[in-house]
Amino acid sequence: MDVLSDLLHRARARNAWVRQLIQRPPWSLTFTDPPPLTVVTTLAGHASVRIDDTGTAPVRLAAGDIALITRPGRYTIADDPATAPQVVIHGRTKRVVGGSAQAPETQRSLAPRTYGDGLPGATIMLRGAYDLGGDVGDRLLGMLPPLAVVPTGPATRAALDLLAAEATRDEPGQDAVLDRLLDLLLVLALRAWCAGTRTAPAWYRALADPVIGEALRLLHEDPARRWTVAGLAARVGISRAAFAGRFTALVGEPPLTYLTGWRMTLAADLLRDAGTTVAAAAREVGYEDPFAFSVAFKRTRGVSPSVWRRQTH
Repeated sequence: MDVLSDLLHRARARNAWVRQLIQRPPWSLTFTDPPPLTVVTTLAGHASVRIDDTGTAPVRLAAGDIALITRPGRYTIADDPATAPQVVIHGRTKRVVGGSAQAPETQRSLAPRTYGDGLPGATIMLRGAYDLGGDVGDRLLGMLPPLAVVPTGPATRAALDLLAAEATRDEPGQDAVLDRLLDLLLVLALRAWCAGTRTAPAWYRALADPVIGEALRLLHEDPARRWTVAGLAARVGISRAAFAGRFTALVGEPPLTYLTGWRMTLAADLLRDAGTTVAAAAREVGYEDPFAFSVAFKRTRGVSPSVWRRQTH
């Protein structure tokens, strides 16, 4: 399993949902309590996205562009940056604050999960939200800035068209279909963003290297194995010294340091479960000695596993 697949699998989204909004200018929606990860895209027309209270300039989304928004305190989507606030959405509560606007779900329902006026000249948007959990979720979100924009492209556009079509249906298993299509769109958007930026994580860039990419796959496929630098080097077919130097240069840290950090991320999430003891978490991530595990955990997390366990329950 490659690193990105492992992160996405372990940080599996909960309570994912998709809504289609059809808004005729002028319109403005402010979200004050957003989920950890939101996917916003325009299918037709254009929109402006602004992370509020940061002083950064709004970003314009053309048709087919995708915005990935991670853990902002508050953000606004509007037809134009100059449009005054109209609707404030806090969780599932929607409040009209200006003009004659209506909250999306109080507007006319045009189809399942679709709200708006449906008149000519409207902007058509999809908004999908994810509730990612735990330290693995944080590691995935750490790939991205607060606002990452992916320009439209053939791969993402095909996925968008399919997601938009499915969002308007109401058939058995529809929520499962939408969850998986949103997953697909997220993966394609992450790929496209990482390929087009210099700020992608070092481990992601290292995946393109056939040797180090394979080593990372091995570590994520079996993190509890008693790996050594020599053993990893033998598996990928180069000398120990060459492997250690190449891994460190591309990933930014030595192989076993990377492995320890990943193990502690997994352990931190395991310890969130009240039924998992420190000894059980240690065994799960490859430590036969709970004391050695506790030392490693405190070195990377700043607190002992027992303290972490109490703090997260």
